[in-house]
Amino acid sequence: MCRMPATPTPSDPEGRFRRPDASMSLLTTVMEHSLDDGYAEAARARGAEGSSRLPTTAKGRMVLALGLALATVVVTVGAVNTHAAAPVLAKERDALVSRVNEANAAVDALQRQVEEDRDEVERAQDAALQTGDDGGAAELAARTGTGAITGPGVKLVIDDASGSGSGGNVSDPRSGGGYGKNGRVKDHDLQYAVNGLWLAGAEAVSVNGQRLTALSAIRAAGDAILVDNRPLVPPYTVLAIGDGPRLAQSFQDNEGGHYLKIIQDSYGIRSTLSTQKSLTLPAAVGVTLRVAGPEPSAEPSPSPSPSPPPPQSSGSPGAARSGTPSKSARSTAKSTFTPTGTGAATP
Repeated sequence: MCRMPATPTPSDPEGRFRRPDASMSLLTTVMEHSLDDGYAEAARARGAEGSSRLPTTAKGRMVLALGLALATVVVTVGAVNTHAAAPVLAKERDALVSRVNEANAAVDALQRQVEEDRDEVERAQDAALQTGDDGGAAELAARTGTGAITGPGVKLVIDDASGSGSGGNVSDPRSGGGYGKNGRVKDHDLQYAVNGLWLAGAEAVSVNGQRLTALSAIRAAGDAILVDNRPLVPPYTVLAIGDGPRLAQSFQDNEGGHYLKIIQDSYGIRSTLSTQKSLTLPAAVGVTLRVAGPEPSAEPSPSPSPSPPPPQSSGSPGAARSGTPSKSARSTAKSTFTPTGTGAATP
């Protein structure tokens, strides 16, 4: 059985039905009368007066005509001046372009001249230094660091400790030097290692691909280590050219090897040394020849007249002359190991 909906009853006392939106009179008014009455009156007044906004009096029309004429004159004068100045600007631009092209051509010519002069200097050096079995300019460049060199040698890798090391060694070479108790490699550590390799008989040394010369410097800038003002990052790979086994053994026996052993025991700084059959060290960058001179003549100098030997002391008949150092003194001087304050020492 279907039930029919109930018939709505009038809510008004007079029996009329009320609108559903009777309680929203404000919204209803806004929707039905969106235009304000004042706007409507202004629109009706404007329509009654006419839609044209041009002045209707003679004076107003004269002012309007004068303004239009003045604007026309200004635009015309500006266009004429721009057209007249166009050729001058074009000439100035062409002149600047010509000057730039001439300057570029002059730079190219000077660059070619520099290259030709450099080639001529190299040929002159080869001709002057190529004498018999001396090796010539190539060997001299390899020994001084201005040229690449290849040969057997050793590879020394120095790296920071995996954790902070524990100090306390009474013979700690880092104590009192402002190093701090940490396991990071310092610039002085690299200086000791490089000087130890020179002392062991290395012919050429490089650190992380940076070739060391007589002008090289190993310094610190904050926590970074600089070699010739180029920052390096660990691990630090030190390559040295020389007799591999003999160079490695001599390094381990001298002060450089002892220093690395001490800082490894005290701070955990890791270092490994291995011999290599073939190493290639690049040429140093930025080395400039400053002073050059001819090799001293090999002609024998006139011998001085013989002088009587000085009297020997009666207490030591076998005493050596004061001008000749003893063998032990030479060996002591040779083994003296003092790292330079600004960088790595050369042999």
